[in-house]
Amino acid sequence: MFINNFDPVAFQIFSLEIRWYSLAYILGIVLGWFYIKRKLKNDQKLLLLFDDLIGYLIIGIILGGRLGYVLFYNPEYYIKNLFEIVMVWNGGMSFHGGLIGVIFVAVMFGKKHQINPYIFLDLIALVAPIGLFLGRVANFINSELYGRESDVVWAVKFITIDNLSRHPSQIYEAIFEGIILFFLLNFFSKKDKFKNPGIISSLFLIFYSFLRFNMEFFREPDSHIGYLSYHLTLGQFIGIVFFFLGVFLYLLKRNEK
Repeated sequence: MFINNFDPVAFQIFSLEIRWYSLAYILGIVLGWFYIKRKLKNDQKLLLLFDDLIGYLIIGIILGGRLGYVLFYNPEYYIKNLFEIVMVWNGGMSFHGGLIGVIFVAVMFGKKHQINPYIFLDLIALVAPIGLFLGRVANFINSELYGRESDVVWAVKFITIDNLSRHPSQIYEAIFEGIILFFLLNFFSKKDKFKNPGIISSLFLIFYSFLRFNMEFFREPDSHIGYLSYHLTLGQFIGIVFFFLGVFLYLLKRNEK
């Protein structure tokens, strides 16, 4: 059994605390950016446009992720504590909210520059697993989004939470939603070669939703929400919606010229 007692603060500069979660966001964006620049090395026009898009994407991720958490996971609390909505540093981000924020920004940017926004969304989909991997590792370090009680050999005891042995669900998600999803999407991108913009985006929605749905069976649901119908979590129900959106988008874009 592994004892998790990591310090969520990576290092401190005077009174400023630099947390692992913040570093995960920064590193994920930087690595994804460099990977896309490598992909676009033969298309300087698109590369310059993507460089301009990065700043907007960061805003979309943060605003979308925060508002998604507020609206999806804890609306009653934040209605009573409106000022806490802007306190991102206290934690509380939703991946699906961040995804909606990214889609909105890419669509607006594409319209502004008269370029198919799915070109940008496909590129973002390819590198999103990098951020997912780093984010889940940071969740593990922070002892958050921890797993359900288990007696497996590799169980983890999160000291700051309780004295129970639990699934390291954050690591499961890092592997499946990060590493495996990354290679799956890049494999299909080589086959498709971006001939049909939107295909990679649709596959991201399908694969991520499927993997997330299954990983939720190992993850402890949010204490203030618990289980919903059929003993499923809110994350699973949201995943079902995005899965079918991905299927619809795939069918729409598959034969589009």
